[in-house]
Amino acid sequence: MSAGIVQTGTDDLPGDGTAERSETDAGYTQMRWWQLIWSSYKARVGLILLLVFVLVAAFAPLIAPYEGTRSDFEALLPRSGDHLLGTTSQGGDIFSQLVHGTRVSLLVGLFGGLVSTVIALVIGMWSGYKEGTVIDDLLSFITNVAIVVPVLPLMIVLIAYSEVRGIPLIVFVIGITSWAGHARAKRAQIITLRNRDFVTAAKFAGEGSGRIIFREIMPSMTSLVAAGFVGASTGAIGAEAGLSFLGLGDPNTVSWGTMLFQADAQGAVGQGLWGWVLAPGLVLALLITSLTFINFGVDLLSNPHLRED
Repeated sequence: MSAGIVQTGTDDLPGDGTAERSETDAGYTQMRWWQLIWSSYKARVGLILLLVFVLVAAFAPLIAPYEGTRSDFEALLPRSGDHLLGTTSQGGDIFSQLVHGTRVSLLVGLFGGLVSTVIALVIGMWSGYKEGTVIDDLLSFITNVAIVVPVLPLMIVLIAYSEVRGIPLIVFVIGITSWAGHARAKRAQIITLRNRDFVTAAKFAGEGSGRIIFREIMPSMTSLVAAGFVGASTGAIGAEAGLSFLGLGDPNTVSWGTMLFQADAQGAVGQGLWGWVLAPGLVLALLITSLTFINFGVDLLSNPHLRED
């Protein structure tokens, strides 16, 4: 992929029944990356859903009738014009909490995915480029250890024994515990690219290893990097919700995970307060689904066989 144009790299032979597919691939070759992603129906649905969540997060103070942390209403009020989803047992407005919780999930997904992707890029690409050297052995050992260590217990321990709770801590813990699998994939990819002619030319030109890795090779891995970022963001959103559900979230903010934690602690299901449980669970599922659908479109950049007519 160069200058925003998607390269297919297919070599179909005439007379083997692939002429129509070749014409389709030629059409995709002329598409820019955003056009190719938009051509996927699943990715289109995912992008529209994600845009809705982004708009809700951006205009949360205008959409939500109350502050998300406000809890001075009468407890367990039914749905009404003043409280669209009712109130919690602590007197909080469920709809307002739901709207403001969108910000937390998107921020954790963005920065958690970014931290994880950056670590995976640095370790995976340096390891692959230095294959067979001491640097590769060391980085591969670190990656293998990070892969076999159970992620969820490690995150619980790191957050539980931290003196300060908050979104930055959650982002940091998610980032440093979820990069290993992506680093392994990037190492495998750069090994296949490091002996290409353009890399050899850069070496003869006297360019340093860092410049070759991140200026020459990485642009050829754009689709893999993008797919890794979307996957890491999806995992970060789910991890934040899970940690908050276990009571390890930021006590000073409202997120979908903390809503589920409070609902479980107060026995919402046993009292028949299904809106308190289903609302955050549903929007969390929709956000993760939207990112999963977007990944279908990102996959089209690197795999021509997945491209739809």
